Amino acid sequence: MMRFQPMFTAAAGRFIALLCMLLAWIPSAISATNAPDPVLKLTNQWALQIESWSDSSVAMASDGTLYVGAFNGNLHAITPEGKLIWKFTARNEIYGAPAVARDGTIYFGSRDRHLHALSPDGTRKWSFRTGAWVDSSPAIASDGTVVFGSWDKKVYALRPDGSKKWEFETKAAVATSPVIDLQGRIYLGNHEGRFYALSPEGAKVWEYPCGPVISSAALTRAGMIYFTSSDGYLHALDSDGKRQWRLHTGGTTASSPIVALDGRIYVGVNSALWAISPEGKELWRRMDNDPVTATPIAFASREVGWISRYGLLMTIDPDHALKSTFYLYVHGLASPVIDGNGIIYISGNYNEILGIETRQRLATSDWPKVRGNYRNTGNLADNSM
Repeated sequence: MMRFQPMFTAAAGRFIALLCMLLAWIPSAISATNAPDPVLKLTNQWALQIESWSDSSVAMASDGTLYVGAFNGNLHAITPEGKLIWKFTARNEIYGAPAVARDGTIYFGSRDRHLHALSPDGTRKWSFRTGAWVDSSPAIASDGTVVFGSWDKKVYALRPDGSKKWEFETKAAVATSPVIDLQGRIYLGNHEGRFYALSPEGAKVWEYPCGPVISSAALTRAGMIYFTSSDGYLHALDSDGKRQWRLHTGGTTASSPIVALDGRIYVGVNSALWAISPEGKELWRRMDNDPVTATPIAFASREVGWISRYGLLMTIDPDHALKSTFYLYVHGLASPVIDGNGIIYISGNYNEILGIETRQRLATSDWPKVRGNYRNTGNLADNSM
């Protein structure tokens, strides 16, 4: 009987083994080629302990200085590297975001019933007293006028020297923050369920009935106004106050809408982030396990950043695929800001302000973040600059 030589048998075995390895490798190589990019874990560059909870979104001056308030009544000035420069103490909580004027003046409201104006070195310029809390973040008009609301049911406009220019009285608390369009017209809502358009001189141009308004509006250069009401609607009005569409979301949180590069509107709705077309159609929603109260942020990459109340900072692409994450260990209402170097600044980690490295830049859309721009002026004319 014929027998194979041992050498031939060994060679054949090696050939078969190599063939099996090759066949096993091909599917995994194809799978790896088609696999989605891994989720990026963002890197924390620094953390500054401020010894208090903060729901205040960071404002950034033209020199990169960061300003943020806290519930212990302190307004902090911080370097981009996370070093405290100074802090100014108001007599009660700071809830809203500060705003920075072109001359470097910092404006912020407090529950001590005042709007405060500080110099860049932290010294007080003046304080204006109202009849109740000032949770509204101030808006700064192109002529330097500062506009804000108060729980005393009024909207105030102050000159840069702190003198009152005008006031407008509503029938309910004004805790939301005003925004200003290219013509200087002011838009904001109140707890009664009225959304107002005011002239630069403080006269009512129109009012729109809706549910109570606890978030701020987003504006576009085409004259669109987007805002939510706590009866569960996202509204789209033109500058004449005419409704273009209304989408029922069921949302009750204070998350404000933003506008991305492609015109999509993003907003937190209860425990989800919604993407909405410019025509008012829901495109998708991405769920989370906790309320989304912070306003999202749009990036130049077309990704969107958002934070749940539980503290997970996420970025997702236009198809709602998860791209990056960072855990903040419980988060409040503050919304992120990002500088030109791709560093996100945000509160979290139990009384800290953090600088988190990303691969992102702010979108040059009409309204890419809370208060519209780096300085938090709420003025459309300052956006994309």
